[in-house]
Amino acid sequence: MAPRDHRRDTPPPRTGTGEAETLRGFLDYLRTSVAAKVDGAPEPEVRTAAVRSGTNLLGLLNHLTYVERAIFLGDQVTDWQATFSAAPTDSVAEVVARYRTAVGRANTVLDGCTDLAAPVPRPRPGKPAPSVRWALTHMIEETGRHAGHADILRELIDGSTGR
Repeated sequence: MAPRDHRRDTPPPRTGTGEAETLRGFLDYLRTSVAAKVDGAPEPEVRTAAVRSGTNLLGLLNHLTYVERAIFLGDQVTDWQATFSAAPTDSVAEVVARYRTAVGRANTVLDGCTDLAAPVPRPRPGKPAPSVRWALTHMIEETGRHAGHADILRELIDGSTGR
């Protein structure tokens, strides 16, 4: 199948020399990439499992929304497996918008964090928060892993490639 949409690959960001700026630059780069993979994907393929595990493109972004909210905003998730599915009534645009809103709120929290060794300031009493450094590193790993899945799933759906 010839690619229907071949986006030009965007190189990794050239961030400043500081650790926080570098980590945030790479995380935002991955966030933008994964949202772009889902944005505009066709129904019903966007929510159709393309692999045995049941993973689908819309579910990946829905899951990442929950991870952003849990790590940076303190939301509690009791069933992580359920986050891999978007509601049947959710449109692609709604899931993408929710993800971008979660990212925006997470960035607002991060804007107030000046010490990478300090805990993420989140409102979850009784549960210790990870350090900002750990949270950023984990989100780079988590988003990067699922961005790779999204690359493959989107190509299987309509041949689209590139970031």
